[in-house]
Amino acid sequence: MSQTRLADRQETTPVPGPLPLRLIGAGVVLMVLMPLAMWLANRSSTLLLGLAVIPFVAAVVATGRTGDLIGRMLRLLATPLGLALTAFLAWALFSILWSHRPQASLRAWGEFALPIAFALAIAATSRFRPQPAWLRALALAIILACLLMMFELASGLSQRAALGVGKLMSFVFNRPAITALVLAVPTIHGLWNQPGARRSDRILAVVLALAVAALALRSESASARLGVAVCAICWGLSALWPRLTLTAAGCAFLLAMAVAPVLGVAAQNWLPSLILNRFAVMTGQARIDIWQSFGEVARARPIVGAGFGTSATMHEHPVAAEVSPAHRPLLAASHPHDMPLQAWAETGAVGAGILVLAGLFLLARLRRLPSREMAPRLALFAGAFAISAVGHGAWQGWWIAVLGAAVLWFGPGPAAPLGEDHG
Repeated sequence: MSQTRLADRQETTPVPGPLPLRLIGAGVVLMVLMPLAMWLANRSSTLLLGLAVIPFVAAVVATGRTGDLIGRMLRLLATPLGLALTAFLAWALFSILWSHRPQASLRAWGEFALPIAFALAIAATSRFRPQPAWLRALALAIILACLLMMFELASGLSQRAALGVGKLMSFVFNRPAITALVLAVPTIHGLWNQPGARRSDRILAVVLALAVAALALRSESASARLGVAVCAICWGLSALWPRLTLTAAGCAFLLAMAVAPVLGVAAQNWLPSLILNRFAVMTGQARIDIWQSFGEVARARPIVGAGFGTSATMHEHPVAAEVSPAHRPLLAASHPHDMPLQAWAETGAVGAGILVLAGLFLLARLRRLPSREMAPRLALFAGAFAISAVGHGAWQGWWIAVLGAAVLWFGPGPAAPLGEDHG
């Protein structure tokens, strides 16, 4: 069966000529530069991913196989995971009808949808198949980005001040630190497990892991530190007990999605103050207060939510009148700092339920992989979900683009059916 699939791939993706090869090379360069671009401008991942689409699609068009590109895109969308994502995008777009600021909600929807479309388009070209040299280049780019950020943090951002670039606040490196972690997972896996892996590649993988961990510890991002811890633990456990770890991750995912509307109440009542006091202000009581505020929104609009993209100005939404006066002010916090809660507050049980299906379909696909391939992918799923459950807004384009790039850097799954290479 696998030989047949390989033959099919070889028939549909012939050896490209000089022009397509140059185009593919340009696309790879853009993908490799993402961690450095995020160091310079911490929302630039969407732009890099969008620019990378152009040469990859052009490489397909140059070979006269545009029909194959469209066919592979349709097959990706026809998978259970693809259908679930499409359903959520459709429901999110429909929910804008009851948003109090439809234009702002539509912009938020576009910011969310565009990087998904970019990643799907690159996967559908079937031209992005990470080679050892590409992985080494990405590893060096991530390490360099980590070193530059740690140097800037140690020097009080003096270089940024001298150049007059960006905000002179250390939190600007939070997104790049998370980017480094997310992209490092497939890179470490690829360097360590590629056929005939060289000793130097495995040393590079270890150096990369240490650089990412050091940056997470040095940065202000508690989300990055949580992500590093969850990725490392989940990866290790998956290697030892793959099915048990997958089941545990699935149960944790379902529980987090289910309790989101009452997360703030549960944390306030059950989280010991001894633990709570160890966190900084915005990762402690203030965050719990925000969860309580948006939790009241979710419970006030339990089925359809307040409308996609409304969290940024939820304090101006008519639903704010249904939130208790004590919790109403924190609706101006721009987002709930919890992806499941944001899904509930904006898209209700319908949207949250669709996302649950998407997550379960993804975990079902991981279950079919060999443990060596499943472990890093499950680690990324768990780490990314942990980050999104405590950190930034759920639909931010830079975050979706980074996740899409990480999926692409894992490359085709072993013996994946045609059209499902990058699932």
